[in-house]
Amino acid sequence: MAQVEATTERIIAADAETVFDALADYKEVRGKVLTGHFSEYEVREGGDGEGTLVHWMLQATSKRVRDCLIEVTEPGGTSQAAGYGGGQLVEKDRNSSMVTTWTVTPAGDGKSRAVVTTVWNGAGGIGGFFEKTFAPKGLGRIYDELLQNLATEVEK
Repeated sequence: MAQVEATTERIIAADAETVFDALADYKEVRGKVLTGHFSEYEVREGGDGEGTLVHWMLQATSKRVRDCLIEVTEPGGTSQAAGYGGGQLVEKDRNSSMVTTWTVTPAGDGKSRAVVTTVWNGAGGIGGFFEKTFAPKGLGRIYDELLQNLATEVEK
């Protein structure tokens, strides 16, 4: 069983605190910026960063659907310092080995860099080879679209 990783990033024309706060807002913003690959979105506990429990179905391909129950943590706290040096959200799926980490840092001049990395334990054998080869590209496209939606939301 090999670890599979997908990473996507985008520069967003909004300060890092605004972008992080939008990502951490599971009650209002997150549901609006999800792509058509996500369905059955439901906040079950919390709704603002650390301590949130949220459910969704992720349809990565026509045949591959994941039932996700996500626990959210914020390693290092929300703003980390008075000068807001960035933040991190970690989404751990209780139903699988999938962990998604969102990192938002300043990128100069009122801009921020949003990076999303998802890792999971892939299948073994030939199926695992194909998963490790193709799944990161597909998930990257999904998260690229989500980051575009996030940018549109916060750049208003």
